[in-house]
Amino acid sequence: MTAEIINGKTTASGIYEILAQRIKDFPSTPKLAIIMVGNDDGSVIYVRNKQKAAEKIGLKTELFHFPENASEDEIITLISRLNADSQTNGIIVQLPLPAHLTTNKIINHIMPQKDVDGFNPYNTGMLQNNEQPYFVAATPLGIMTMLKNIYSDLSGKNVVIIGASLIVGRPLATLMLNQECTVTITHIHTRNIKELTRKADILIAACGVAKLVKKDWIKDGAVLIDVGINRDNGKICGDIDADDVKEKAAFLTPVPGGVGPMTIAMLLQNTVDAYILQHQ
Repeated sequence: MTAEIINGKTTASGIYEILAQRIKDFPSTPKLAIIMVGNDDGSVIYVRNKQKAAEKIGLKTELFHFPENASEDEIITLISRLNADSQTNGIIVQLPLPAHLTTNKIINHIMPQKDVDGFNPYNTGMLQNNEQPYFVAATPLGIMTMLKNIYSDLSGKNVVIIGASLIVGRPLATLMLNQECTVTITHIHTRNIKELTRKADILIAACGVAKLVKKDWIKDGAVLIDVGINRDNGKICGDIDADDVKEKAAFLTPVPGGVGPMTIAMLLQNTVDAYILQHQ
C-alpha cells in the first residue's frame, strides 16, 4: 500500500473557480484588509500568497503594514476604522505578532461579522456551542473540506490532533466533536503520545516539529493531515515524515501543496461570504 496524496492545490483551484464566478455577479468587489506588524519572514510570504490568490479571483486586498514597535492602540484604532468602513468586508491580523503586543486583545476588537479568520470570541464560542458562527478558522475549515472528500460520514472516527493551538488544534477538535468524532488533542506535556496516535483513524499533526511522526506512530490505513511547515537541511517539510509513513498510511497531505493552499482558499471563501452577509 502506498498512501494516496490529498492534493490541496487541486481542491483549492476548484474553490477559486467557484469564488471567481460568484464575485463576477456582485455589484461591487469584496475587500479583505490585512494587518501585519513587523517583518517576520513567514508572515511576509503568507501575506504575499494571500494577496496573489485574491487578485486571481478578483478580490481586493489592502495591506496595513506596521513597524515592529507599533503600539496596541495604533492597531486597535485602525481596526475600529475598518469595522466602520462599509467597503471593507473582511479583516485579518497576520500572526504571530511581536511579543510586546497582546494577540487576543487586538483580535477581539475585530467585529464578528468581519472576522474572516474566525478568532473573535463570538465566533469561537458559537463553534464551541455547536451553533453556527459567522466564520470558522481557515486552516481547520480547509482540513474538514479535504476530509469530507474522503469520508461521506465522519461520525465515530477516532481522531488525534498533535498540537493544541488556538489557530488549529482547538477549533479543529471542536469541529471534529461537532461531527461526532472521538477526539484526543495532545500537546507538549502529553505522555506516551505514540499509544494515542497509533489508535487514530485520522491523525492531524500541527506542532511545528520537523518529521516528528514516523511509521511507528500510526496504524495501518490511517489518514494523515500535515499542518506543519518546517525546514530540514534547507528543505521544506512537515511534521510528518512523509517518506517513512507513505507505505503504511492510506491518505497523506503533502508539504507543501496540502493544507497551505486550502487555508488561503478558505480565507477567501470566508471573505466572499462576509461580503454577502453584509449586503443582505
